[in-house]
Amino acid sequence: AIVCNRLPLSQNPDITYILVQNTSEALGRISCNYFDNPSEQTKLVGITGTNGKTTTATLLFEVFTLLGYNCGLISTVENRIGKTKIPSTHTTPDAYSLNALLRDMVQQKCNYVFMEVSSHAQDQKRTSGLFFSGGIFSNLTRDHLDYHKTFEAYRDAKKSFFDQLHPDSFALTNLDDRNGLFMLQNCKAKAYTYAISQPAHYNARILEQHVNGTLLRIDQLDVWIKLIGVFNAYNMLAIYACGLLLKQDKTNLLSAMSQVKSVAGRFQYIEGREQRIGIVDYAHTPDALKNVLDTLHGLRQSHQKIITVIGCGGDRDRGKRPEMGAVASAMADHIVLTDDNPRSENGDEIIRDILSGISRPDAIVIRDRRAAIRHALGAIGPEDLLVVAG
Repeated sequence: AIVCNRLPLSQNPDITYILVQNTSEALGRISCNYFDNPSEQTKLVGITGTNGKTTTATLLFEVFTLLGYNCGLISTVENRIGKTKIPSTHTTPDAYSLNALLRDMVQQKCNYVFMEVSSHAQDQKRTSGLFFSGGIFSNLTRDHLDYHKTFEAYRDAKKSFFDQLHPDSFALTNLDDRNGLFMLQNCKAKAYTYAISQPAHYNARILEQHVNGTLLRIDQLDVWIKLIGVFNAYNMLAIYACGLLLKQDKTNLLSAMSQVKSVAGRFQYIEGREQRIGIVDYAHTPDALKNVLDTLHGLRQSHQKIITVIGCGGDRDRGKRPEMGAVASAMADHIVLTDDNPRSENGDEIIRDILSGISRPDAIVIRDRRAAIRHALGAIGPEDLLVVAG
């Protein structure tokens, strides 16, 4: 049998042709049925947005594991079924692989599955036919315009995830993001909001910020988390709200939240000799880089310098490169420009694009990433901060 959206001019009489409007959507529904609709046999929660997807999904997995549940994780960094780690090739797998993975999770008796949902996945209907118990929106800034072409198309791809949620599900959105309420338009699921700077269903206050953690007040209770930065306060608030919406005990939930650490490569804190501090972060958009550097500016002492190693990927949105350069130029004391997966592009041209946004002459270019990081390590003094981004 062949599922198609256009019948061939010459048809084989031994083959059944099934005509549909969208073959990608059909593949999703066929895959769900083929694997006995595994998303309906566990509680599946999807997380979408530009920044914070990996951190939120991974920490939800870890928090619910600490609460005593067997959990599944589908993320950019890795997929996990309980303690078993499975390499990840895409943020969101194709429809067939995704349902096969969910079926394995159901067979391993996973109570909850936490999954990143990318804009590519939504545009390509990879989640078609899945039943999500809930969806979370983190934030929206410029990204993936090489694929979506316009910001509106990128935003609408994210929104389509909420459009497909079931009336029995929950939709949790960041009210402080200007696109937060847009995600809820025409959404059939039960709508909830979280915020730090305005009243919402779920609120948090940042009481203290330190280089090794943050003190939050949530629901009139103070909780110390081992994560840094305002953006991580939003991630943890989303985790708290999601936990309550999944009927977890508030005290147990906050206790588990206080135990988890930063996700590898997501504002990952590394302390070296003489109190030198390294931050490794996936930041590959202007907004994400600004968040990292903003956070460090708020935490550093006047004598501490910030050294930043950045690059931009090849065959991707060229427009963000000068913006990345401008952010580093304005907020770092020293800049080292390097390769960040040039793919098929000329690395020197990528560097030139970044340099066009840098308004100072002292940026150092070292194409080899290992050598660039080694140079930056040699440039930092006691108590200085090194950021390796990308």
